[in-house]
Amino acid sequence: MSGPPDPLDMLLSTTGTDNPAMGRALRTLHGLVPVAGDPRDPGEMLALLRFLYRIGRHDLPLARLVEGHVDALQIIQRYDDPAAADRVLASAGSGALFGVWNAALVGEPLRVTDGRLYGGKSFASGAGILTHAIAGADTPEGHRMLLVDLAASAPEIDRTWWNVVGMERSQTHVVRWNGAAPASFRTIGAPGDYVREPFFSGGALRFVACHAGGVAGVFDHVRNHLLATGRGGDPHQLGRIAELYGTAEAAADAVRAVAATWPEPGFVERVAAARLAVAAAAEHAITLAQQTVGVSGMFVAHPLSAAMTNLMVYLRQPAPDAQRMRVGQAAVDAVLVPDL
Repeated sequence: MSGPPDPLDMLLSTTGTDNPAMGRALRTLHGLVPVAGDPRDPGEMLALLRFLYRIGRHDLPLARLVEGHVDALQIIQRYDDPAAADRVLASAGSGALFGVWNAALVGEPLRVTDGRLYGGKSFASGAGILTHAIAGADTPEGHRMLLVDLAASAPEIDRTWWNVVGMERSQTHVVRWNGAAPASFRTIGAPGDYVREPFFSGGALRFVACHAGGVAGVFDHVRNHLLATGRGGDPHQLGRIAELYGTAEAAADAVRAVAATWPEPGFVERVAAARLAVAAAAEHAITLAQQTVGVSGMFVAHPLSAAMTNLMVYLRQPAPDAQRMRVGQAAVDAVLVPDL
């Protein structure tokens, strides 16, 4: 006898694709996040990563928004005044949606001048969906995180910029402010808090879990295609799907292994290694999927098409060479040593 329906599975099977549907899904998922605040131990870290992995397996753009929402609320609980943080959490429980916008807009840095907010951010995921955003800005006290009420100070959203082959539904745009009033934003934490470790790398591991879920999603679509087309017994296809399974499992293993080290010494370096391993697995999975399904999987109407292009775009997180150098230095210093 099967158990009761899993609420996460039910939600992911019915999520719509327009902005209101994405917002409704994000509000519902807030209530299903398994960990409130920073994970206290490896078990809580793994529970959170599995949650994001499952969302990424079904819907990478939605996973991107959920990960940003989780990131913002963790930052607020970690660095904000406790009473203010409690009010924010209550608003999230009532439907407020949060994200982190920290990618610089070249030539137009976000800044507080004479108490007002000017400048912009690029790669602002959830623009037009979120109600609040944390954004790094230059202030008279240094570079600080701001919590911006997007209803009180709605930015100008440039939707023409996000013209990409994947992750369109993440609504990642350029945003700009031109003198937003002081009452519409406030500072969170101290200068340097945003990149404080091990929390910054903990955030990187969250998006790597989403990537690994995306690899599993590619596997799911290839398997479904073989079954639907009656090619599940072809020996050549069996060889490819076996290799694709191993690739998806390796990506999941990489995330699982790092979660077990939270927040021990070496965690930061292990996250960098996991980023490289999962990115390599994802690129190999896309190649295998294209070889297995062929041109059929490149038709826009085929679900594999979006799974591959979303993963391709989401993989392009910044500074991959810096991660490789960090891993190399950790290997030289015996911080990272292969073992079983």
